[in-house]
Amino acid sequence: MPYRQIADNLQRVRQRIAAAAERVGRDPGEVTLVAVSKTRSMDEVRAAVEAGAGDLGENYAQEMAEKAEALGEADVRWHTIGHLQTNKVRIIADFVNLVHSVDSLRLGREMSNRAAAAGREIPFLLQANVSREESKFGVVEEDACTLAGELAGLESCRLVGLMTMPPYCEDPEENRPYFVALKELRDRLINRGVPAERMRHLSMGMTCDFEVAVEEGATLVRVGTAIFGPRA
Repeated sequence: MPYRQIADNLQRVRQRIAAAAERVGRDPGEVTLVAVSKTRSMDEVRAAVEAGAGDLGENYAQEMAEKAEALGEADVRWHTIGHLQTNKVRIIADFVNLVHSVDSLRLGREMSNRAAAAGREIPFLLQANVSREESKFGVVEEDACTLAGELAGLESCRLVGLMTMPPYCEDPEENRPYFVALKELRDRLINRGVPAERMRHLSMGMTCDFEVAVEEGATLVRVGTAIFGPRA
């Protein structure tokens, strides 16, 4: 894809986010666009950053570390959006800005230990499997309150919300119930004693359905194909 097209695509996605937010009376500034740069070339990533993409999402720790090193001092916030193995935390602990995919106390503890050793705090989201797909990572709703309470007690990591990955679908409306379910789960956790400041964010919505996610309260949307185009 011509790199000018990436800039144009990024602008169109931002416009669609703004329109979706305005339809439900939200401030578009409440929504952070995470450009999903996994498997994309450094030229593509640089084009997106130069066009104003300030948040980049990666699935794999090693790939994210290599891209972060290549970009050097660029003003970029790095998001881990895929399943994070405990033994990979050490690779990103020094610089990651938000981990979207924590679904076990073991992983949370490893992140806290690595963050403490690095002298920093790592914000993270609890991944919830609201669709109950066996192929998806994430905690089921019945276990979310207990795990959220345990994770909220970590010293060098900070729970700041929830993330989910609904099924892929052609019709974005099919995923609206899953976005509603994540929002309702957030509200239940707050009612059961999880501090509201630990539930500020909802990471939900991708290229196929991010506008519906914004309408239902997403504060982070993870968009790749609509920005970078289909993978070759």
